Amino acid sequence: MGACQHGELPPDLVQGQRRFRAWREQRKPAARIPQPLWTIAIRLAKTHGASRTSAALGLDYYSLKKRTEAAAPPRSSGPAFLELTPPVLVARQCQIEFDNGAGATVRVQLVGYDAADIEALSRSFWDAL
Repeated sequence: MGACQHGELPPDLVQGQRRFRAWREQRKPAARIPQPLWTIAIRLAKTHGASRTSAALGLDYYSLKKRTEAAAPPRSSGPAFLELTPPVLVARQCQIEFDNGAGATVRVQLVGYDAADIEALSRSFWDAL
């Protein structure tokens, strides 16, 4: 999208200007601006700002700003940042000493073990003898 020179309007604002001009030329005296034209004005105000859009379309700034803010999606009332703390891990620990009576001794310290691990370790120790 190329930048517009000072004083030039972007194509979408020019098109909106044409739509409003055409409506004004054929409207009845004291007729209210139809909703489809307000929808166009609100979309343009979100893109180009209420001040620039109201000046280009010949609208009251405060009316356009009020309608633009009313059309904005509601903001979340919840926190913008939610800290998730890691779960507290309580590691199981145990220390086992295997002694076969013939002088072979193995001391093992397990952290975060499973009961099946202890059984497999003891079997492999006793089977090796």
